[in-house]
Amino acid sequence: MNIPKSNLPRVVIIGGGFAGVSLSKKLANKNIQIVLIDKHNYHTFQPLLYQVSSSGLEPDSIAYPLRKIIKKHKTSFFRLAEVETIVPKQNKIVTTIGDLNYDYLVIATGTKTNFFGNKTIESNSMPMKTVSQALDIRSLILQNFEKAAIASTKEEREAYLNFVIVGAGPTGVELAGAIAELKNHILPRDYHDLDTKDMRIHLLEGADRVLPPMSFHASKKAQQFLKALGVEVHCNTFVKDYDGISVTTNSGLIMQSETLIWAAGVTGAPIKGLNANTLMENANRYRVNHFNQVEGYDNIFAIGDIALMETKSYSKGHPQVAQPAIQQGILLGKNLIKLINKKAMVPFEYKDKGSMATIGRNKAVVDLKHYKFGGFFAWFIWMFIHLMSLVGFRNRIVVLFNWTYNYINFDKAARLIIRPFKK
Repeated sequence: MNIPKSNLPRVVIIGGGFAGVSLSKKLANKNIQIVLIDKHNYHTFQPLLYQVSSSGLEPDSIAYPLRKIIKKHKTSFFRLAEVETIVPKQNKIVTTIGDLNYDYLVIATGTKTNFFGNKTIESNSMPMKTVSQALDIRSLILQNFEKAAIASTKEEREAYLNFVIVGAGPTGVELAGAIAELKNHILPRDYHDLDTKDMRIHLLEGADRVLPPMSFHASKKAQQFLKALGVEVHCNTFVKDYDGISVTTNSGLIMQSETLIWAAGVTGAPIKGLNANTLMENANRYRVNHFNQVEGYDNIFAIGDIALMETKSYSKGHPQVAQPAIQQGILLGKNLIKLINKKAMVPFEYKDKGSMATIGRNKAVVDLKHYKFGGFFAWFIWMFIHLMSLVGFRNRIVVLFNWTYNYINFDKAARLIIRPFKK
């Protein structure tokens, strides 16, 4: 790997998501050698992936080079690789570019899409966890518009214009609202030979309401906003099968659609090598103590979505969103310095700053500890929080410009089929 030999303790961080980046920043220039490893050379701001999928933003506005993040950190190194195995007895990891020893190992690999064992759905649906997957969805949506314009039958045209989104959590709700805006503002202008009534957006949710993790107030408001945008919401509905054209649900409903986007859940992305009992089987998350140490290991830690820390308030682990990952990364940075200096570590305590979701122009819901509200003010707060959370000043400026342009012109400027998608 060509990592320089050093007398400094070496901390290897696997994963350049919110948790890994927060930790690497906290340890910067602290007499510690840091090696950050990721299979991509960029950090992805996942909360805005749906805007790439729906042509609202270009991918480079929500992605940021990892080397640029650590460029001023004199003892930090980045390697583009995938970790295949951990060998804890030798304090070593095996990667696609070679082996590397560590003094402390931090696993921050996050999650991957969970298809719950349904291979047919996995083969034919569209996940949205990475930039490349978001670009595939963007291409497929636009390609379907083009195919609908030349379809020879009404049934064929409707299949191209029928969009099914599975999972009404924040990702599904936000994507449904964004695609509805394509229908309401883009389709009539760019494809005036198509009837907008032929385009339908179905949002399927297994629970009895949209946004199950949020308050009932947020769910009710969100469903009202979705209905106003023309999204058809189906609660208590599970997808049993999807062969690439026919969607079959538990209620017997069969829909014809060329596009099924899967936003119905995630599972952890663990690495081989640690004891099997360290993983919570159903969630694929590492069991960690209150210092984020993986059970049974003193020098191996897990943070972010891959970590499962049981507390009185969170018996099933903290929510798999950005804030717990960021907060764990920051605290672990402090704790590793304490550990190296033989001082007592501080237990992690999550500070819940609230949750939010946007459903389109002027429409969002926000849940804070003592306040719950929706509408324009919630939408403004959502925009401000997400804008300031982006990594890099350039990205903030580009996103702000795009949002302003889109708002004034009722437009989504990134309607490009750069890389045609083939099922």
